[in-house]
Amino acid sequence: MEEEPEIIEHFFGVYLLYCMNPKYKGRTYIGYTVDPRRRIKQHNAGKNHGGAWQTSKRGPWNMVLIVHGFPNSTSALRFEWAWQHPHVSRRLKHIPKKKASQKIFDFRLVVLSEMLKIGPWCRLPLTVRWLDYEFSKKYYGRISPPLHMPICYGKITSCKVKQKAKKDNILQESHLPMEKSPMFCSLCDSNVTEEDSITCIKPKCLLIVHLICLAKEFCKEMILPIEGTCPACKSNVLWGDLIRKKNGCYQDLKEISTDFSSDDDI
Repeated sequence: MEEEPEIIEHFFGVYLLYCMNPKYKGRTYIGYTVDPRRRIKQHNAGKNHGGAWQTSKRGPWNMVLIVHGFPNSTSALRFEWAWQHPHVSRRLKHIPKKKASQKIFDFRLVVLSEMLKIGPWCRLPLTVRWLDYEFSKKYYGRISPPLHMPICYGKITSCKVKQKAKKDNILQESHLPMEKSPMFCSLCDSNVTEEDSITCIKPKCLLIVHLICLAKEFCKEMILPIEGTCPACKSNVLWGDLIRKKNGCYQDLKEISTDFSSDDDI
């Protein structure tokens, strides 16, 4: 039975395609998407259905790998462009050029592994996800990201956040102010306000804690909070994911990198 895909909100991802067509087998394509399932369908349908001209009439294509967790579309697009053009990006000029005997897919993984170790990307709460299990076995150990970036496996799908819109509609219809129940920190048991609180990234988790309390909990074995175990649902979570979820505070993050160029997907 096929495993259900993991659902992620605020999704911005950069993916790697592998061509399965015997005539073009081995070719790759790097792109950006907010919806992986829709994007691979577009690539395989052709440029007249939203796919890129580089992949049109060369399918079928397999989306084997995706990097996600970018704070916004601009950050993801800069990553995409640098991955596509490692010898033009000023940050990646130290990477040796592809050898004649080296397969392009192997070279793409070498570049990706190096990108994850340098700024500004090494400071982001990114996740490297293998979407194809057979590829993950064949290329196991080829990617070595920083410790705070997990390597995951399995399908993924994105969804839009509509909770706030629904809440606003209810208030407008009732014309009554919404009464807020008092909240208490799960770690120190003292009162906590919405501004000072943070919740788990898992939708069903009921964790509500002070931001500073959870930071101290995560810092027991490290200097800065990078990852830890949720006190409520016991899931392993990244500190960056928690902060990004909190009130969408990463949405207005300004980029300092200038390594960017447009292509047909942008």
